[in-house]
Amino acid sequence: MSARKMRLVVDNIRGKEVEEALNILRFTKKEAATWLEKLVLSAIANWEYKNGMAVSADDYDLYIKTAFVDQGTMLKRFRPAPHGRAHRIRKHTNHVTIIVENRIALDSENQVEEEVELEEIVEETND
Repeated sequence: MSARKMRLVVDNIRGKEVEEALNILRFTKKEAATWLEKLVLSAIANWEYKNGMAVSADDYDLYIKTAFVDQGTMLKRFRPAPHGRAHRIRKHTNHVTIIVENRIALDSENQVEEEVELEEIVEETND
C-alpha cells in the first residue's frame, strides 16, 4: 500500500488514547485501518513486555505519542499491453512507525526501594 493512502488513516489516530484509536480504526472503511489496528495492538503488547509481564496497559493510560508513515521500496512489475508492448506496474510499500507512551508514571521507585531492602537483608545475614 502506498504511504499516501496510509497517512490518511494515521493522521486520524495521532495523539489519541489507545482505546479511542482502536475504535477509530475498527470503524474506518479503508484497508489501511486493518493493518494499523494490528500494528497498534502489537505496539501495546511490546510496551507491556518491555515494562514487565505483570504490568497491564489499561492501568497506565496509554496514548499514541508518535505516528508517521515513510515511503518504502517499490516493487516493479510488467504487464502485457496491446500491440506487443508492456506497461509498468509499480507496487508501493511503506514503513509505519508508532510509539506508545504512558501518561501515568510507572512504579519504578517502589521497585528500587524493594531492591535496597533486599540488599540490606542479605548484608545483615552475612554478618
